[in-house]
Amino acid sequence: MKLVTKIKEYRAKQDITQEQLAAMVGVRRETIVHLEGGRYNPSLRLAMDIARVLGTSVEEIFTFVED
Repeated sequence: MKLVTKIKEYRAKQDITQEQLAAMVGVRRETIVHLEGGRYNPSLRLAMDIARVLGTSVEEIFTFVED
């Protein structure tokens, strides 16, 4: 299974940069880059923090799909 995220889409809707989002959830910008590229699976806490900042649910931002 592969993790697919909608972080970039939600960031764009709210005009938030990767750096701003990273600061809001307490990670480095590179972490957001890796999340958006599907190269990193977030902890539950990070996933919840990102969803909260972006004003949506974890399930809306992160989904698993078959490879």
